[in-house]
Amino acid sequence: MLPGILWYSFIILVPVCLAAYYGMFDWAGGTNKTFLGIQNYLDVIKDPVFRQSLGNNIYLTIVCLAGQIGIAFILAVMLNGRHIKFKGFHRTMSYFPAVLSAVVIGFIWNMIYDYHYGLLNSFLKVIGQGDLAQAWLNNDKLVLLLVAIPLIWQYVGYYLLIIMSALSSVDPQIFEMAEIDGASGFKRAIYITLPLIKNTLIVCVTLCIAGNMKIFDHIYAMTGGGPGTSSSVMAMYAYKTSFMSYKMGYGSAMSIIILIVSLILVAGSRGLLLRFGKDKEV
Repeated sequence: MLPGILWYSFIILVPVCLAAYYGMFDWAGGTNKTFLGIQNYLDVIKDPVFRQSLGNNIYLTIVCLAGQIGIAFILAVMLNGRHIKFKGFHRTMSYFPAVLSAVVIGFIWNMIYDYHYGLLNSFLKVIGQGDLAQAWLNNDKLVLLLVAIPLIWQYVGYYLLIIMSALSSVDPQIFEMAEIDGASGFKRAIYITLPLIKNTLIVCVTLCIAGNMKIFDHIYAMTGGGPGTSSSVMAMYAYKTSFMSYKMGYGSAMSIIILIVSLILVAGSRGLLLRFGKDKEV
């Protein structure tokens, strides 16, 4: 295990420790550094833009939890039915968006939302609702939801495969007996399927939270954090602070705060789900 531990330490632990160290300096990336102690960390916590970015991350995480895992669970239950044909084709096509680059996804949905030639505005004009056409990504009230839609679309297939792999390990006779007893599809999904694959769903929730707390590529390609800071997320703000404003020390402190917040949310949500699962078993 030693080579793996050394490699992991080199690419993960060492950069984290260096970021924590540089976060204690007023540093623009050169040789000159002024020691500030924990002042950068205190400033990050009080930074209104960082707080807004944290709120945006949490909003995207909640929407994507409901969209990605919720839709994936519904589709997995449907595809697990006995009468569904071409299951392999459906799984492949639903997973296809997950293999695309986040930047490609961003540009595709940018074209869909575009005011002049976007598919959304063209559709509204075709159905006689042209008055509703607008520059969608310039609407600060809708931009976060509009950014969340491509995230949901891209990763539904990813979670679908995970959930379907869990369903494949469940004895089909359990579902057949429930069907014979008169249980509807909804009741089978809620009272049989959900408890049987709860551990897999906990893994999906953990992956979804971790992924959306560090989201960057989609936001960068679609909005760049705009309009203003209405779609700014923590990773985007840290990037702009470090590499566009050349506040490397402040950006390093921000990165450490992001890591701590993400770990707290992931660990907290996992603990709550595990506790909830045990309570349900009792």
